[in-house]
Amino acid sequence: MRRAKTAAETGQLPERIDFCKGPAHVAIHSIAHLIEHKVRQKGLPLRFSATKLIEGDNLLSTELELTENEKDIIGHLTTEMETALDTDKEAALADMRYTYIEELCGETVHKPDESIAQQRSVKMDRYLTSKYFAIPIFLLTMFTVFWLTFDVIGATLSEWLELGIAAVTDAADAGLTAAGVSAPIHSLIIDGVFTGVGSVLSFLPTIVTLFFFLSLLEDTGYMARIAFVMDMLLRKIGLSGSSFVPMLIGFGCSVPAIMATRTLASERDRKITIILTPFMSCSAKLPVYGVFIAAFFADNRAQVMMFLYLTGICMAILSGLLLKAFVFNGQPVPFVMELPAYRLPTARNIGLHMWSKAKDFLYRAFTIIFLASIVIWLLQSFDTRFYMVEDPAQSMLAQIGSFIAPVFAPLGFGDWRAATALITGITAKEVVISTLSVLTGSGDEMVDSALQTIFSPLTALSYLTFALLYPPCVAALAAIKREMNSGFATLCIMAYEITIAWLMAFAVYHIGKMLGFN
Repeated sequence: MRRAKTAAETGQLPERIDFCKGPAHVAIHSIAHLIEHKVRQKGLPLRFSATKLIEGDNLLSTELELTENEKDIIGHLTTEMETALDTDKEAALADMRYTYIEELCGETVHKPDESIAQQRSVKMDRYLTSKYFAIPIFLLTMFTVFWLTFDVIGATLSEWLELGIAAVTDAADAGLTAAGVSAPIHSLIIDGVFTGVGSVLSFLPTIVTLFFFLSLLEDTGYMARIAFVMDMLLRKIGLSGSSFVPMLIGFGCSVPAIMATRTLASERDRKITIILTPFMSCSAKLPVYGVFIAAFFADNRAQVMMFLYLTGICMAILSGLLLKAFVFNGQPVPFVMELPAYRLPTARNIGLHMWSKAKDFLYRAFTIIFLASIVIWLLQSFDTRFYMVEDPAQSMLAQIGSFIAPVFAPLGFGDWRAATALITGITAKEVVISTLSVLTGSGDEMVDSALQTIFSPLTALSYLTFALLYPPCVAALAAIKREMNSGFATLCIMAYEITIAWLMAFAVYHIGKMLGFN
């Protein structure tokens, strides 16, 4: 660094070193002698010009206005070099350069012994990046994360928060009753705001727990290995391992994941990655999964979560193959990545990551979901003449939901409330749960009874499959439009995702029926 600084400050130029040897030396210097006069006239570097003519650079040959005799002499000298070295001209010149580099490094560069951390990383990578063990270890790791999140730690913490939210709701209900607040305002606050926001807010511990474990995996350096391992799989669908990073971000939120595709070198890879990223199950869908799994799959929580995440990944793979075959031709760019040594994660980094996710979730809960809950309550409390209704089935929202419900009937959930929740979920995926909470008026008891009046275990799984695969929230769609620079392309992506979601939910429902599930 000192030498580089001195050279920069004094304007010192590098010495001219003639590092070629043997037949390559003879060819380069013979051609240099032949073309020296013309090169000087053009103001070009002599050695560079001689080397490029050996490589067959036609542009340079035209620029120097070489005669046929001079071209023959150059061709003859090149052939003699290839014959003497028993290799082609490109390999001969490359070998000449790298031989010099290796000799110079051998004389001047001292390489210290590997550190203990590097030695440990090499031993661990024999298994964690193994051709045969890497994918099974990754799947086992993710299953363990889901089990701890949804069966042990996160589930317990969410249950405690539910009790707290229920106590606050009951206290607010009693306070409004004691204050003699009018029935519509009382219903808006309790049935709209507290029920809608509270049903989503109770899943904050689950989300924070999940990202605690994902932060551990990322900070240790394990996720970098998974990107390396996934390179081979992604190449089969026309992408490189570099696309895995935006997709991995997509498990947190689709918006930054789509924006992260800007780092990809290839425009082709970037567009394919943008299309596939929404199939990665973002954290906003976790409350939807959590509520349905608690209601219908309490004994198989981790297995159902693995099914949903793997379904999204499989749909991304199949979509990639289709895009590669029919839309985006060509090959992915090479993927080069340095694998860091494994290290212990720091509490500060993990804490910042968890706080970032918690803050984002709370912001959405008290902005988008809060407003959506009020709008949904208004639509389900009044008819088209703006009279307050006793039965939500007579409301404006019921009429809208009943109009679109037949589209979902073949999937097993033709109830207008289920259809309406999917439509409102376009604003933010958490709104699916707040909508169902408001429409059923069930609050925290929804997992016990209300959902079971609308769904069976099989139709619940079909519903989750559709919620997994249908278009992301409006913020993600806006990001897609901005990155693709095309509203038409965004509409095509939405239509494709709706079609895939409908077909997969249809398959899940009817295959389940054939297998005897209900």
